[in-house]
Amino acid sequence: MPEVVLKESTGAVMRLVINRPERRNALNEEVCAGIEAGIEAAEADPAIRVIVLTGAGDKAFCAGGDLKPGADGAPFEMNPADPRHYVIRLFRRMERCRLPTIARVNGHALAGGLGLVCACDMAVAADSATLGVPESRIGLFPMMILAYMMRIVPRRKLFEMTITGEPFSSAQALELGILNYVVPAAELDAKMAWLIERIADKSPTAIKLGKQAFRAIEDMPLDKAFEYTQLMLPMMALTEDAREGFAAFNAKRQPAWPGR
Repeated sequence: MPEVVLKESTGAVMRLVINRPERRNALNEEVCAGIEAGIEAAEADPAIRVIVLTGAGDKAFCAGGDLKPGADGAPFEMNPADPRHYVIRLFRRMERCRLPTIARVNGHALAGGLGLVCACDMAVAADSATLGVPESRIGLFPMMILAYMMRIVPRRKLFEMTITGEPFSSAQALELGILNYVVPAAELDAKMAWLIERIADKSPTAIKLGKQAFRAIEDMPLDKAFEYTQLMLPMMALTEDAREGFAAFNAKRQPAWPGR
């Protein structure tokens, strides 16, 4: 039986591929566990600087929860004695990830699939991709991804999306700030390589600590955020990466990041 999430490590990149093209790369418990395992593997490898999440094939990035009757590990079931849902467990793991994560949106990103796009730090999409939350069409509401969408999508547009359930184009998603870039499908990998190159040559320590600070202050009152950040910057200046960065700047050379 094929793996539902493929892990492909090349240079500084760990590529995680949802490998269920026959089910439009739909989510189930095994898929979520596979993405979690991929994040763990990437963070354990000092050579990895970026995680890319995508779907197999060219039709779908991820179509959300598996609606097939009797689907194994479908996201609409829960053990009432242990109500910790595996989708939320995955989102929490993505929140804790200290490496930059990029969604490579090769096709439709719907429902929970759009949640995965929102959970990543950045997203690049093919112009043929459609995004949306169609849950209201089947008597549901995008509950588990709502918290992410509220942090990214403007309020009035979010109400329209979630209530009407109508899909929207990648161009519209770009305008709303859900995506960083939209390119023709044939140029998707080239644009991904362009973005990755601009991440992988930067200080891995600065990025890790920066992501940690970003998550920490996101929901803080402004004064608390000031208190946190005024302590973080001098701490960052003590890292080996910062010392190397200063030395390289003064010597007018490219830094060789120790990653510490």
